[in-house]
Amino acid sequence: MLEQLREWFVGDPSDGTTLASFGSTVVIAAYFLLGLPIFLLRVAVRGLPRDAETEKRGRSLLVGFFLRHYFFWVTRPLSAGLLWSGVPADAITTFSLLLGVGAGVAVAAGQFALGGTLFLLAGILDAMDGRVARARNEATSAGAALDSVLDRYTDSAVLIGLAWYYRSTWVLLPVLAALLGTSLVPYVRARGEGLGISIRGGVMQRLERVLFLGAPLALCPIVEALLVPRAQQAMHWPAVAAIVFVGVLSNATAIFRLVSLMRALGARLTAVAGRPIGSQLGMHLFAAAAATFADYALVSVLVEHLGLPAAEATALGCVAGGALNYSLNRALTFFSKDPKLPQIGRYALVSGTSAALNAGGVALAALHPALDYRIAWWLTRAVVYVAWNFPLQRGYVFAPQPGASSGPHPAPTAGMQAVPGSHSTAGSVL
Repeated sequence: MLEQLREWFVGDPSDGTTLASFGSTVVIAAYFLLGLPIFLLRVAVRGLPRDAETEKRGRSLLVGFFLRHYFFWVTRPLSAGLLWSGVPADAITTFSLLLGVGAGVAVAAGQFALGGTLFLLAGILDAMDGRVARARNEATSAGAALDSVLDRYTDSAVLIGLAWYYRSTWVLLPVLAALLGTSLVPYVRARGEGLGISIRGGVMQRLERVLFLGAPLALCPIVEALLVPRAQQAMHWPAVAAIVFVGVLSNATAIFRLVSLMRALGARLTAVAGRPIGSQLGMHLFAAAAATFADYALVSVLVEHLGLPAAEATALGCVAGGALNYSLNRALTFFSKDPKLPQIGRYALVSGTSAALNAGGVALAALHPALDYRIAWWLTRAVVYVAWNFPLQRGYVFAPQPGASSGPHPAPTAGMQAVPGSHSTAGSVL
């Protein structure tokens, strides 16, 4: 036992499982944990110390006001030290980038504790540079632009390092998804600001990304050093969970911001009968499920009881399922009154291209033997449905056609107009 303790405390730090390899993580974690009871006592005696800049940014679902106020209270010594030092705010921004690049190099080498700690420190400094500039009345548009761009490099450096470490495992895919999401979240905001619209919000903004990725990276080697000592090429499961979490929620945040931007630009987000898009989507899914069940039931009857060949039965089942799907969507999902014949032609075009996309997607997935065909089938179906099938049925097949004599349609939504320097958003579809 004594030999094991000695090994853990002073062993080779290069394997990432000794105290020497995550000592800095322990020190920083201890600082924040020991500061919490002092902060709670301060709140009980004098109330919550309000941070004006934090409150301007609005609420956050994952990191509430209390934790954010605590963060800026406990890091006041660092903020005061930076102000006293006279170091330019741009230099703080650049130093934050260097720490982020170092974090990426560390995690690529398997040193997750060091990499996570550096990433957290980079995030702390990133929260300080703007405050330092404003406290000195040195804030400029150039500094804000530099800060935003270097933040993207910092986030990307860590995720590229994780991609290198997990390059031979399935975790590479969620890492790449996180890389995409963390790039799209600020891009949608920047695109909105370029059009004169402020787009904020979402569950996975930069503060959340730094915290929910950096903390598990920094702490998971400590857990694994106790549970799985001397593991070769450790998976670091807490880090894997954090990567998946950030990947899913960052992309969800990007989509949320895109929907908010499209709505602000006047995109048509209600049905022709004034029905919300969420209600349409639910009814559309019901129609798809009913059509699939009818297709399967008819094929079973034709093959099992009437003795038809499977190929012929499948063709008849597809026609019957398509007819039911069309009828349900026309009557119950979109309340369409347009002439049926041209509408059926549009429906056939979308259904045919949807089938081709599904078949092509599964065929491409088959190029990767490690990917189970059932997973590929469901993933392809989901992507084609969200990106092609539902939007095209909503905005093309069942959309009111100009000049149709099928009865009155609601007037266009107020604000549906072209945006200078962009495509017209009137009648656009998400």
